[in-house]
Amino acid sequence: MGAISLNTGTKLGFSNLRKSVSARVNEIAEIEMRQVGKIKHSMHDACLSALAMMYFQDASMLEFQRRLQEQTQMNNLQTLFQVETIPKDNQLRDIIDAIPSQKLLPIFNDFFRLLQRGNQLQPFQFLDEGYLLPIDGTQYFSSETINCPSCLTKGYKNGTINYSHKVLGASIVHPEKKQVVPLAPEPIKNSDGSKKQDCEINAGKRFLNRIRQEHPKLEIVITADDLYSRQPFIEALNQNKMSYILIAKPSSHKVLFDQLIEKEDLDQAHLLEWQDNEGAIHRYEWINDIRLNGNKSAPLVNFFEYSIIRDGDKITYKNSWVTDIRVTGNNVKKLVKAGRAKWKIENENFNTLKNLGYHAEHNYGHGKKNLSFNFFLFTLLAFFMHQIIELKDPLYK
Repeated sequence: MGAISLNTGTKLGFSNLRKSVSARVNEIAEIEMRQVGKIKHSMHDACLSALAMMYFQDASMLEFQRRLQEQTQMNNLQTLFQVETIPKDNQLRDIIDAIPSQKLLPIFNDFFRLLQRGNQLQPFQFLDEGYLLPIDGTQYFSSETINCPSCLTKGYKNGTINYSHKVLGASIVHPEKKQVVPLAPEPIKNSDGSKKQDCEINAGKRFLNRIRQEHPKLEIVITADDLYSRQPFIEALNQNKMSYILIAKPSSHKVLFDQLIEKEDLDQAHLLEWQDNEGAIHRYEWINDIRLNGNKSAPLVNFFEYSIIRDGDKITYKNSWVTDIRVTGNNVKKLVKAGRAKWKIENENFNTLKNLGYHAEHNYGHGKKNLSFNFFLFTLLAFFMHQIIELKDPLYK
């Protein structure tokens, strides 16, 4: 199943990460009161087997079960993940499907606190205002036939219905670091019996509330795309005492950009330019204390824009953001880096999970309750373990 460094001498070694998962799973088993006499496999063995499948990046459950036919591979699983009996595919799915997903989320906080105690989180701080936390939605399951009560649905004119599962993901990032620190995701799903479709913004608001409850003192700067730079979401950020750097496009913020033109005419805009060694001009423009929209209750925001200009007047990149952080000539370059770091949630996180070995979009099993999302959680936990060990363990690197 591949080499792994246990590195038992550090709080961030594989052994302690696995123990954190085991402890939480045992708590779940005790609460759920599964009758040991009536089952062959424990919840611990099912959950740790699922985590091992994701950790060793098997392309399917069938592939995982096939590899376990070899005694060496089975011994590896039992030694590394402390699994006593290995469930067959349907048994494993049935056990994991029944686990309430919210009971697995605290494992992310356990890993996070191990990073804090191991002094591995501080190097991720990029701004004085806090840690950069890009958020974004992504889809990890889609089908026209397989579905469950939690599926999002979309109907088409030809009568077909698409069923999907989506999630709002978030990771602490640093513009100059390859590794990311995932936080527990928020499912974008329909509640049983609900006729109204859940959406990414509502999931985002739930996420803000949950993260603030779980990390009441953590200084956070949320970065996100244009979908989030609206008054209700910014008010939710303010209520949770989180800073923000949100993309704001002219097409969706007409009133904001009309105000910018007026203030530019009054010479209230600030400009900074510099030329790099290749002749490209980097232009930074900003205006502080401007209304987000035309509402009297609209929050005041600070606006900044960044352009790259080549060959005299050819603009090869241009983007703009709103933030609660006051923009100055001393911090505008850093704010642009922070805003552009939003791509890391898509590249270093989602793209890695989907296309670089973790098979996040593979249907390991959909289930009737929580199976699809729980498998996604185990995939993300495996990715989190790899990120932690990569940060700390030279042998793993």
